[in-house]
Amino acid sequence: MKVNGETLRTISVFPNMMTVPDCVVVGSNKLGHGHGEAKFYISSKDEMYDFYGGEKFTAKCFMLKADLLSYMLAIKNEYTAPSQEYAKKEDLPELWNKRMEMISKLDDVIFFNISDQHQIVGPRGYINSKDDGYQIIRQIALPLVSYIYVEKVGTETAPLYYWKLFVDFEAIWEKQNGPLVFRYGKGKTTAEVVEEKTSKKKQAERQEITRARDGQGKYREQLLEQCRFCPFTMIADERLLIASHIKPWAASNDQEKVDPYNGYILSPLYDKLFDRGFITFTEKRHIILSEFISPYTWKQIGLTNDAFVKTLPMDEKRVEYLKFHHTSVFKGSFDFD
Repeated sequence: MKVNGETLRTISVFPNMMTVPDCVVVGSNKLGHGHGEAKFYISSKDEMYDFYGGEKFTAKCFMLKADLLSYMLAIKNEYTAPSQEYAKKEDLPELWNKRMEMISKLDDVIFFNISDQHQIVGPRGYINSKDDGYQIIRQIALPLVSYIYVEKVGTETAPLYYWKLFVDFEAIWEKQNGPLVFRYGKGKTTAEVVEEKTSKKKQAERQEITRARDGQGKYREQLLEQCRFCPFTMIADERLLIASHIKPWAASNDQEKVDPYNGYILSPLYDKLFDRGFITFTEKRHIILSEFISPYTWKQIGLTNDAFVKTLPMDEKRVEYLKFHHTSVFKGSFDFD
């Protein structure tokens, strides 16, 4: 990745996605009571020290303004139609506008330090910071539906730590609708258990939108017309294929949720890799692999970085949806420009 014109090599990736807890965020975003402790439990001390340095470490971290803007765009639906009972739920739409304006005035790269909270007894590793960059995370992140991905970059002797905020779209869906337990099995689909207190026409429209979340209905049918088989496995048996969304359901508007151009037909393993942001695609049909998955595992799967996927559907509409996937879903720092 490039920072201030300098290319920084990825050394390693923190093994855990750091879910932002309620205790870290500012009062308006909180689900519980209290002022928040600011200190952040991120992993065991052993894992934390292995990644950031020994006991009593101070680590130099940075975020990118572009990433923060992408995060805010990705979580806008949660700010405007919350799935949780935030302390200032009614104020969140206006807070989204104010926070976007605040971020727009930041430098392109935001540096901050974090330090080991070694005084806390026990095996759990905590970090904290009084720096502005860390406070920005506390201010904009919504708890339990946001997480942080971290890369160690630069050199072993003088490492930097790249932080990037993500939205947990699946967590938002489950908080809105309950666990998705029937997606691939028999029984009722999500649409069949959703009650609509509207007109029959509107109810039918809402049901079709909800069925698209499960990869069903007209969305699946139209997508299968465009993509008749998985471009990786060449499997064409519809019973073994999943209608995936490129721009996640929780971030899409009603039109995008049922737009077949916002999707791919994939075998289950590749659906999971794409849905969780472990792979993405360039507009020239090359696959990009996340370093969050080990080289050994990629070898076992049989994927290589920058490989050309000849039969992957690609068009202008999908390219636009993929831009969102690049910035807000893919877990990596690949330069797509």
